[in-house]
Amino acid sequence: MDYKEKYQQWLGFDEDTKAELLAITDEKEIEDRFYKDLEFGTGGLRGIMGAGANRMNKYTVSKATQGLADYLKAEFDGEKSVAIAHDSRNNSRQFAIYAAEVLCANGIKVYLYDTLMPTPVLSFTVRYLGCTAGAVVTASHNPKEYNGYKIYDETGCQLCPDQANKVIGYVNAIEDLKAVPHMDLEEAAKKGLYQPIGAEVLDAFLKEVKKQSLYEEPSDIKIVYTPLHGTGNIPVRKILEGMNISVVKEQELPDGNFSTVRSPNPEEKDALTLALKQAEREDADLVFGTDPDCDRIGAGVKHDGKYVLITGNQMGALLVNFVLNMKKASLNSKSTLVKTIVTSELGANIARSFGLQVAETLTGFKYIGDQINRYEKSGDREFVIGYEESYGYLVGTHARDKDAVVSSMLVCQMAAYYYNHGKTLIDALNDIYDEYGYYLDSLDTFVLKGIEGAQKIQSLMTEFRENGSKFFDGIKEVYDFSKGIADLPKENVLKYIFEDGSWLAIRPSGTEPKLKVYYSIQDKSRENAHARLDALKAHLHEIING
Repeated sequence: MDYKEKYQQWLGFDEDTKAELLAITDEKEIEDRFYKDLEFGTGGLRGIMGAGANRMNKYTVSKATQGLADYLKAEFDGEKSVAIAHDSRNNSRQFAIYAAEVLCANGIKVYLYDTLMPTPVLSFTVRYLGCTAGAVVTASHNPKEYNGYKIYDETGCQLCPDQANKVIGYVNAIEDLKAVPHMDLEEAAKKGLYQPIGAEVLDAFLKEVKKQSLYEEPSDIKIVYTPLHGTGNIPVRKILEGMNISVVKEQELPDGNFSTVRSPNPEEKDALTLALKQAEREDADLVFGTDPDCDRIGAGVKHDGKYVLITGNQMGALLVNFVLNMKKASLNSKSTLVKTIVTSELGANIARSFGLQVAETLTGFKYIGDQINRYEKSGDREFVIGYEESYGYLVGTHARDKDAVVSSMLVCQMAAYYYNHGKTLIDALNDIYDEYGYYLDSLDTFVLKGIEGAQKIQSLMTEFRENGSKFFDGIKEVYDFSKGIADLPKENVLKYIFEDGSWLAIRPSGTEPKLKVYYSIQDKSRENAHARLDALKAHLHEIING
């Protein structure tokens, strides 16, 4: 069926869908909505909201949920239950309700949060309530047009490839989207199939997070926080009670349009513009923000009179150094740090200096969560800290996903510790560079939309795979993770290692129409590192855009 036939089919779904589709006058827009089905991949669903097969809407969410229901009924005996949470995005609550209705119609009990809730809380909730699975409606840090749907296993970990591929099979087997059953939640409640989740589970989560506290000495440090209209406002402020924190009022309350920012991504400086302005007015020492589902944190610190933002890799190294120094007495031969293959080696080298084992996973925090599960089963390792370059961190095993609540607590405690010792986080980072060498990391993202974009991403990966080692001087090793390396699942990632340990990695995004290039330069000289990075980036841009 081509995109025009799919378009005609969808005109018969319901009046609202029909009206939205008939209002589209751009043929390219119609093509983009129907040239493929929105993929339920190993990371679940993520896409632009709207009517169409390649969009997030009632039908695509219901189809994904029916696939989950079919998977649970086939793979698990006895009573089954699913915990569901959602963030502050437009339609998130309604998508969560659609998912609940489908599961209840399949005889599966649903626990649904009665208010917006962070993703790491959902991860915790699955195990706390003893559920068979979990689901969260969120598009994380993406722009307002997007939404998404992620599924978690019975441990609170996002589905890893073996499980995800089974669910994908069930999802893809559903042909008639209009035939997916729904049960009204009032009826479901009467049948014992639906139960709202109140504040008591969040309280239990915060109690577990508090166990990871490392420094509670009094401090005069001033902190500015923005939840970026998302789920972090209440839990982050609760976990930081007692510290001198002011919240950015314009971004305190939920707003699915994220009307004060271009994109609610704390990795980007402009998302923290209001927080930085408030920090200047209040002469604050630390400023930080969490993304809409509160699993990532971005921060900056006042240093030499100016606010300096800290990258994901830099914060990871700082946290590793701080956490391991504070936990030094409890570390042992099983203690382990887990990071992804596109994350800087700096944090790993710090961990090794403390005697920790270091494990690497593919990109995606689900793989870090999976390592925690493996360690708990085998007993041969103990998880201490895990992180990825994209501003996601976890200390503790209360969740199986990155957690900006525990990260907020530890970042603020770390900043207070150094403040009390007459240092900023930049001073602490420079101390790390003095000891371990200078690391310069960066990320380029190439947006390639539609059919042509997908084709170009595929052709570029083929070109780099076949000729990549010829494009760069000084390559020592090439890792093609699509072939399977070191017992890792196969994934479309290429990593080039240079003679001095510097590297670059190339991969298509798993959730967006993007090609991502990661750079990591090691050099004794900061000037040399920046010059090398600029030259390497210019070379990559010429290859990709030329």
